[in-house]
Amino acid sequence: MKETAQQYTQRILGNVAGQEPLKVQAAMPKKLQRLVARASAPKLRKRPAPDKWSVAEILAHLADVEIVVGWRVRSILGAPGTAIQAFDQDAWVEAGHYARRNPRESIAQIRAAREANLVLYKSLSPEQWKHYGLHAERGQETVEHIVRMIAGHDLNHLQKIERILAAKAAFL
Repeated sequence: MKETAQQYTQRILGNVAGQEPLKVQAAMPKKLQRLVARASAPKLRKRPAPDKWSVAEILAHLADVEIVVGWRVRSILGAPGTAIQAFDQDAWVEAGHYARRNPRESIAQIRAAREANLVLYKSLSPEQWKHYGLHAERGQETVEHIVRMIAGHDLNHLQKIERILAAKAAFL
């Protein structure tokens, strides 16, 4: 059974409970780099199951999501109350050829976009953190909520990468 938008939000926010979202986000590129440093390209591209993403696909997803979230936050800051478009992440995996992307280049893209977004977040006034957009699936989301969600999203995918690589290590 597919989870609802509310269940997804609760699960993702649960990943970051008790942690500082900006610190989680700042640490993510190095954690990813360390995780994939010794893994071969074929290992990073192999899906753990036909309907599950490979490490390479997860990394490409994270790179694209960082661009998306940067756009969303900037849109909200420029026009509070703006609509936030959802996207079909599985369609992006196929259309964006995530399986063929270089995992290390994806990490470099994550790092570059993340650094730009962190500079923005650190410059925000308390009032700006409360600006919101209207997500097509999840409803009203403040900048603060979005930043917390991305930290939880990071940790969700970090755990998936760790599980994939640990499982593959046992069988390779």
